[in-house]
Amino acid sequence: MTPKLTLNSQVKIHKEVLFQELQGESVLLNLTTGVYFGLDSISTRIWQLMQQYEAVPRFMEIMLQEYDVTEEKLGADLLNLVGQMEMQGLLVIVG
Repeated sequence: MTPKLTLNSQVKIHKEVLFQELQGESVLLNLTTGVYFGLDSISTRIWQLMQQYEAVPRFMEIMLQEYDVTEEKLGADLLNLVGQMEMQGLLVIVG
């Protein structure tokens, strides 16, 4: 059973996902499922952080320093984005 996604979760990018950045926006491709997923510039930054760190709290900490956003808004948006990525098979919740 997959752990439930929370703001304290750990995530792992699926090994079959390719990432391509083009002028501040990006496309993800799951080679296994053929799913494409587009990212805007902020979502691209989150993906870059996911490549470096697995801890959602670490993404939040960095994003709060880099962007003028409330913790509540960022948390909700981050959970939404990570949840969509999980449903598309681009990453898994590992803890």
